[in-house]
Amino acid sequence: MALQFDDASVIGADLLISMCRALMDTGSGQPWQDRVDSTFEEFDLSDVETGLNHILEQIQNKDKAISWLNSFKGVNYRAFALRLLGAGDFKRLADAVQEDCAIVALAVRRGLRGLMPFAVAWSDAVNNMTENQRKAVSKTDIIGLEVVRMLIMADEAFGNKFVSTLPMQLTAATADDLVGWRPDDMTEIVSTIRRRVADSSAKRLERENSQLVRKIRGAKDALTHSEDGISQAANSLIELIDRIMREAFTKEQVMAWVEANLPDEPGLTFEKDDAILPNKRAEALCFVYRGGPTAREANEYDNGQGPSLIHDVLARVIVATRTSLQKFKHDDAGTQEEKDQLFSLLAGLEGALLLGLSISQIGIKREA
Repeated sequence: MALQFDDASVIGADLLISMCRALMDTGSGQPWQDRVDSTFEEFDLSDVETGLNHILEQIQNKDKAISWLNSFKGVNYRAFALRLLGAGDFKRLADAVQEDCAIVALAVRRGLRGLMPFAVAWSDAVNNMTENQRKAVSKTDIIGLEVVRMLIMADEAFGNKFVSTLPMQLTAATADDLVGWRPDDMTEIVSTIRRRVADSSAKRLERENSQLVRKIRGAKDALTHSEDGISQAANSLIELIDRIMREAFTKEQVMAWVEANLPDEPGLTFEKDDAILPNKRAEALCFVYRGGPTAREANEYDNGQGPSLIHDVLARVIVATRTSLQKFKHDDAGTQEEKDQLFSLLAGLEGALLLGLSISQIGIKREA
């Protein structure tokens, strides 16, 4: 108590460090869920509850937590602890704190970098929208954020302030974990991450329907090897988009979903032969929601009405990509500029599919 460590803080720290250590132990061969379950089993149920409550309290009251941390790092506190514990025990405590901080730092760094595929996917997807299409979505200031650059800058700052000052050799850190990212290297970093986005998107699609993955691969092969590759690739990607949505939900199901969830949302239907039908945006919204409810609680960033920001953006990206591909389908000059534009559209589509499949676990019906 003299050191300002109560039981809850000790249990909370022990639980946090144990979870971080388990999550970072990628060499164990166990899935991360099993590693975390094993960690919880080492604690009494009451201690787990106490520890989690303490961690949540620190997260919710960040000012108090930062104030305590600053006082702990202060010269007066260290001098007091040295007098209280003696030189030997004080060194053991300081070394233990340093090692524990290194484990948390590794978890934070990997967590930041784990967000990068989604940041690149978001950036690529949004780039497929025109300026007018972006304006049609609320919170356009959020859409325009340079998320990738922000993550790289956060990683750089975190590395300089924490990772470089801690005994990372005592953790499971690899050489890649210790190499800092810099904004100047953004092009190379994004290029590497974009390949991971493409692989992740393909793997998620392949689990549902391997024929859809072949459409993407066929489009890439056409762009790379065929003299008439641009129109072939555009056709393959248009067919991919149409088939994904068609196999997910029929037009009747989409219409029923719109009427049940977004009856007041403009721009989702059109009239043909005295019948009201869903348009491509409605199909895309139903697709990214997996036919589930759109209802949610309002907060300071979201009034709770209409589709959520991320669902709305992803649906519009799919529609915008399809519209852009139509131009290449009928207006193919075969220039390098067209190839570059089509590769950009493909990256955006893969990004949208990765995000859509990740946030909603969209199921695509397998062929009989």
